Amino acid sequence: MARPGPSWSRLSPQQERDVRELVGQVAGLRDEADPNFQLCLHFAWSNFRFHHFLDVNSHKVEKTIEGIYEKFIIHSDLSKAASWKRLTEEFLNASLPNIKEIKTDAHYSILSLLLCLSDSPSNSNYVETPRDKEVEKKDDFDWGKYLMEGEEIDLSPNVDTPIWSEESEDEDDQQPLSREDSGIQVDRTPLEEQDHNRKPGPRVSWKVDEPDARSWLEQHVVRQYWTAHSARFPHSLHLHSNLAAVWDQHLYSSDPLYVPDDRVFVTETQVIRETLWLLSGVTKLFIFQLIDGKVTVRNNVIVTHLTHSCLQSVLEQIASYGQVVFQLQEFIDDVMGHSSENTPPGNGSVLPKLTDAPFRTYQAFMWALYKYFITFKEELTEIEKCIINNDTTITLAIVVDKLSPRLAQLKVLHKVFSTGIAEVPPDTRNVVRASHLLNTLYKAILEYDDVGEASEQTVSLLFSLWVETVRPYLQIVDEWIVHGHLCDCAREFIIQRNKNVPVNHRDFWYATYTLYSVSEKTENEEKMSDNASASSGSDQGPSSRQHTMVSFLRPVLKQIIMAGKSMQLLKHLQVGNSTACQATARDAERKGLYTLFLESVQSRLRHGEDASAQPLTEQQAATESLIKMQSIAERHLDLDDAHDPLLAVNFARLYLEQSDFHEKFAGGDVCMDRSSESVTCQTFELTLRSCLYPHIDKQYLDCCGNLMQTLKKDYRLVEYLQAMRNFFLMEGGDTMYDFYTSIFDKIREKETWQNLSFLNVQLQEAVGQRYPEDSSRLSISFENVDAAKKKLPVHILDGLTLSYKVPWPVDIVISSECQKIYNQVFLLLLQIKWAKYSLDVLLFGELAEKPPLQEGLLSGQDMAAQFGPQKKPVRQQIHRMFLLRVKLMHFVNSLHNYIMTRILHSTGLEFQHQIEEAKDLDQLIKIHYRYLSTIHDRCLLREKVSFVKEAIMKVLNLALMFADGWQAGLGAWQ
Repeated sequence: MARPGPSWSRLSPQQERDVRELVGQVAGLRDEADPNFQLCLHFAWSNFRFHHFLDVNSHKVEKTIEGIYEKFIIHSDLSKAASWKRLTEEFLNASLPNIKEIKTDAHYSILSLLLCLSDSPSNSNYVETPRDKEVEKKDDFDWGKYLMEGEEIDLSPNVDTPIWSEESEDEDDQQPLSREDSGIQVDRTPLEEQDHNRKPGPRVSWKVDEPDARSWLEQHVVRQYWTAHSARFPHSLHLHSNLAAVWDQHLYSSDPLYVPDDRVFVTETQVIRETLWLLSGVTKLFIFQLIDGKVTVRNNVIVTHLTHSCLQSVLEQIASYGQVVFQLQEFIDDVMGHSSENTPPGNGSVLPKLTDAPFRTYQAFMWALYKYFITFKEELTEIEKCIINNDTTITLAIVVDKLSPRLAQLKVLHKVFSTGIAEVPPDTRNVVRASHLLNTLYKAILEYDDVGEASEQTVSLLFSLWVETVRPYLQIVDEWIVHGHLCDCAREFIIQRNKNVPVNHRDFWYATYTLYSVSEKTENEEKMSDNASASSGSDQGPSSRQHTMVSFLRPVLKQIIMAGKSMQLLKHLQVGNSTACQATARDAERKGLYTLFLESVQSRLRHGEDASAQPLTEQQAATESLIKMQSIAERHLDLDDAHDPLLAVNFARLYLEQSDFHEKFAGGDVCMDRSSESVTCQTFELTLRSCLYPHIDKQYLDCCGNLMQTLKKDYRLVEYLQAMRNFFLMEGGDTMYDFYTSIFDKIREKETWQNLSFLNVQLQEAVGQRYPEDSSRLSISFENVDAAKKKLPVHILDGLTLSYKVPWPVDIVISSECQKIYNQVFLLLLQIKWAKYSLDVLLFGELAEKPPLQEGLLSGQDMAAQFGPQKKPVRQQIHRMFLLRVKLMHFVNSLHNYIMTRILHSTGLEFQHQIEEAKDLDQLIKIHYRYLSTIHDRCLLREKVSFVKEAIMKVLNLALMFADGWQAGLGAWQ
């Protein structure tokens, strides 16, 4: 039985019906007598009466709305973000039914409900439905005409209209015109007489209660001097204000045929403002015209207080700077026209008037120019504000004088732009363009830095341009030496990746990268291997004065190449390793090379300011004087093509007495190894040496050290090098003895030994006992050689080739070319050991036991008669063979011991020590090549000492022939 419902006095009948309908819709119960329906109804009633929900928080709703808007912006849903922002604002500012107020709790409650019901608004596809707004109909009915129908209109003056008297007109006529727009001080000279014969035109009168209206218009409305027939403005009759008219009168009096041209008179303020606009980059002007890309001055423009030629000369000088601004602004517009939005350089990229997108170096230079012109235009705007406010007197001469530092900077910028960009042929590759631009800035800084304090602002400007322009290069270097990726899509970097060679290829270290060298003097370009250039790039002598490649990177070019290749190889070796995740975490906290460079420059500048505040000691002043004198002497020597820094120092000492000269220069306070510039250009170079190069060197040492540690520890580089010495150089004596003695025994027994299966089986058995891990890597082959050489016993072993399968990446160090050198030494050692073994195995009893060979059978008496008297000579002959054998053994053993101990062993100890001290892989490769070259030369394998080797081979061949004769018996010698 249903319980009776409680009293519901607070709810109206309509609300009660709505509650019952809500229960029916939500719970799905239609029978009101159902107990479940009554329970739901009581639950809803209690919540309506005694609910504990807080009112809506408008700040929280607005914060949620703003968060959704920002989320749309982050997801690049700009259309949804705009619709969301506009619709929510329109709803909050609209009135609801029965509620006229805006932004009430009802508004925020509805929005809160919609936000709670929403499910991931950013993932839904929304297209706003256009809504037609109701437009209020305008009443086009002419009520005035309707109401005035039939009425007479009186056009006579109204009583309320003020009467304009002649006195007020006279006062207005006598009021002097304001001259603030002309830039000339106004005097009280009477104005020119008016033409009384001309017909009076309609006169404009001013109300009595607005006395400043006319002066306001005169100050703020510019006369249209740019029109074809502009009226001549009234001006003073003072002599200084009519110099142009006086000069024309003088020309007319001196030349009766002189006819003045049609002139357009402008004020000096108008000339100043067009000058400011021209320098701001505006091209559509009246006084200055842009014709075929060249800024010219209109010939018929004149001011009253200057002659025409004087004004033209001043304006033509300004037009030349306007031409510079136009060219630089055109370059900026061309570069920015290739990108969708105005973003800083390093993300997109760049060249004027090219179909391809500009590369990043040009884009960075454009960004530096753009930031410079921002400050320049701000300065021009301040001058124009002074003109508008009439705070001070501004003339054209004052403006030109105030802008003279900026104009000098524009001249420098134009020189850099013309040399570095405009004069480069359009078909030049990006790497040459980028290198040429950076070298142009670099040499300009050194050139102006040599002047001293006179060009301090110019050096500061060029240095700021260079710092901004070099950003992409340093970012490319940083990405390469830190992450191992050479990201250079536009191919503007001097080092470029050869994508045909993968990282795990054995030629990776030699053929992966190409270094482009650009000669600034001959304007030619050549490719060189990065291996050769890296080893010699930083060792240029003082006589080398040619700026090649990118000049500022030359001192650390080798470190960059080594660090980049080492990091790429190291990253490939660490794929799938846990250290990669740790490196990623560390990289998130790491500062880039460009950021570190800027911080170092700032700290150096602050340190320089602190140091400059301290007074110079006598020693410091003497040192600076010596450096200045040396620079002067060196500059004079350069005129005679004598590039000798030491000679310049000695010339400087002739003028300055320095008692502690050797101590100062031996202490390293002054660096003398300047290959391309004089010592006075030390500020910028020392900035690079102290602010940029140490960061590159540090990363070079870190990544190359990690690579060397990885190769030695994880990839057993040292063990593989020792294995090559054990087998090829026979330092594993007992192992190789078992191998080559089996071959020598076959040869002595005149059996076939050239079978590959026999050779490899003997090699595997010998190596497998003591070096089982290397047995699978070693193999031996035999190739037939010249038949003429085979006639000599010592050359019977020619054609044996030992092979060792070196895994990657160790094969970068132990290459196939290295194994060829190892095989040459191996063959020489095998020949010496073959001769030594042949002599060692000879027995004294073998020669005495074997009787001499005779032809036919002899009787006992004949034999007694024959051997009886010859017994003593046979013993002497045997003794002589014993002595010859000992002498041959002495020579062969001495040669064998010398090569194995004094050459291979001692050189091997030096090689091991050098391997431990190697800083990078390239240095390790060079150490290995140097080691092989040393043992190759000391083993007499070079062509220059081939005659010595031939002599030794003759002795070894004699020893082998002697062993064969010994084995054949004494009769073979008779």
